[in-house]
Amino acid sequence: MRYLTVLLTLFLTASSAFAADVWVNDLRSLFLSNNAIIYEINLRTFGAQDVNKDGIIELSEGEESGNFLNAISRLDELQSAGINTLHVMPVMAVGKTKALGTAGSLYAAASFNELNPQLKSNRTALSLEEQALKFINEAHKRKIRVIIDLPACGSYDLYLKRPELFVKDSSGQPVIPSDWTDVRLLNAGSAGNINMDVFNLYKGFVDYVIQLGADGIRADVASCKPEKFWRELISYSRKKDPQFLWLAEASDSWTEPVCENAVFTSYDKLLEAGFDGFYGSYFMMKDWRSASELMNHIKFTRSLKDKFSEPKSVIGSFTTHDELSPVLINGGLYSDMILWLNSTLPLNPYYVDGFPSGDNYIYLWANKKADKTFTDDEYYFVHRGKLDIFNFSRQPGGKDNNLKNDFVTANRFRQFIAPIIANGNFIELKSNNPEVFAYALSYNKTTILVFGNINFRGYNEAVVKVPHYNDSYLLIPIQMDTTPVNEKDKFKLNLMPGEIQVLLVNDFELK
Repeated sequence: MRYLTVLLTLFLTASSAFAADVWVNDLRSLFLSNNAIIYEINLRTFGAQDVNKDGIIELSEGEESGNFLNAISRLDELQSAGINTLHVMPVMAVGKTKALGTAGSLYAAASFNELNPQLKSNRTALSLEEQALKFINEAHKRKIRVIIDLPACGSYDLYLKRPELFVKDSSGQPVIPSDWTDVRLLNAGSAGNINMDVFNLYKGFVDYVIQLGADGIRADVASCKPEKFWRELISYSRKKDPQFLWLAEASDSWTEPVCENAVFTSYDKLLEAGFDGFYGSYFMMKDWRSASELMNHIKFTRSLKDKFSEPKSVIGSFTTHDELSPVLINGGLYSDMILWLNSTLPLNPYYVDGFPSGDNYIYLWANKKADKTFTDDEYYFVHRGKLDIFNFSRQPGGKDNNLKNDFVTANRFRQFIAPIIANGNFIELKSNNPEVFAYALSYNKTTILVFGNINFRGYNEAVVKVPHYNDSYLLIPIQMDTTPVNEKDKFKLNLMPGEIQVLLVNDFELK
C-alpha cells in the first residue's frame, strides 16, 4: 500500500530565482546543496507527435519530430512533477556521413556553434535560434534550469571540414574512440599542452549556450580531455556566470581511456579542475547483491565534500540514457527503488525521459531497414532497451500509472525535506540482514527512515536498530508495501522483493 500524506501539500516552495521577471541563474548553488531534481531529455523525441502510433516519426506523412517549440507544451507537466532542472541532450548539428541511425546520433557533433536544424519547427516565422531562446525562456518562467550537453567527439563530417581538430593514428587516419563508429576523437592536447584549436571550439560553445540562456553544461565523457583543458574552460565560463554549473560524465569506477590514443583524466582530477559534480557509480546498483555495496558508495560520495577546496556533489545516476531501462533489469520494483533512493539520499535526483511511466525503450522497428533515411545509414540503429538517440522516434513513455503517480509524490516529498537533505545528518542504521539497507536523515527534530530489500527475487526479514526510538513518537508512512513492527530502539521488517520503505518521524532527531 502506498501513502500520500497531507504533508506533501505543505512542501516547501523552492526559493525564486526571479528578480523583476529577469532570470538569475542559481543552478550551481542548487546543485551543491543537493536540491536539483534533474530530468534528461532528447529534444528530438521529447515533444514528438506520432499520430499513427507506430513508434517512428514519418515527416513525409505530416508527423512532427520533437523540436524546441513543441517541447514547451511538456514543461508544465515537468514543473507539476517537481522537476526543477533539465539536462538537454546535444542540440548542435549532427553528422550524416558514416552515421548511425536514420537521423544521426545526437553525440556525433558536426558543429559546436550551429544548432541542429532538425530541432526547428516550420510552424512559426521564428528563426531556429529564436526558437531555442524561447524554449529556455519558457523553462525559466517555470523555475526550471537548463543544462546543455557538450559532446566529447566530432562527427566524420566535421573531420572532413577540419581535420586539424582530430587525433590521428599511425597511418594518419582519425581515431575512432571505443566502438563509437560514428564519431572521431578530438585532439584536446596533453596534460602540459592543450590544443588551442579544440579549446577555442569549446570556448565558442560556452559562449553560444550562455548567450542562449543556459544555466550549465554536462560534459560528455569528460575524462577524455586533460585537466588543464577543463580548468581553463571552466574558469572562462565562471567569469561570465559564477553560477554556471559544470557536470562531468565521469565515474570513480572508470579507470581507463576510451581508446589507445585517448587522454584519461580521473574523476577527482576533473573535480579539482572545477567540475561541480560527476556520476558516481550508482548505475552499478543493478549488479550489487548486498546492502553494504550501496551503503559504502553512499559514504564514498558523501566523503567528497571534505576532499576539495570547494563543495562537490553527484547525481543519482542509477539510470541514464546509457543504461538499460530499469524495468528490463528488475521490473517496476527497481524503478520504484531508484525513485525513492533518489528522493531521500544526499545527492541530486536524476531521471531519463520515459522513466516516470516505465518506458522499456523497446522499438519494434529497431535495426530494420528504413523506408527513408536522412543519413548514409539505411537502418534504424538503436541500442536495445535504451532511449533512442539515432532516429526520429516516438515520444518516450510507458504505461505504468502507479509509477507515474509515485514519481510526483516522491519529488514533492523531496522538496518538502530539502532542508533536511541540505543541512541534516545522514546516519547508516544497523541491519541484521546483509540484503537489507537502512539509513536515516535527521534535522531539526524531524527524521526520515528508509529501509530497503536489495534482493529483487526473494522476501527478507530484518531487525533494524534506531537508537532512542520508541512508539511515543508520531510515525508517518510515506512509502511502503508492508508494515514494519516498531519496538523500543528497533524496527522488525518483513520486506517484499525489492521493497523500499520511507517513514517520517516528527519530534525525533538522531545525531
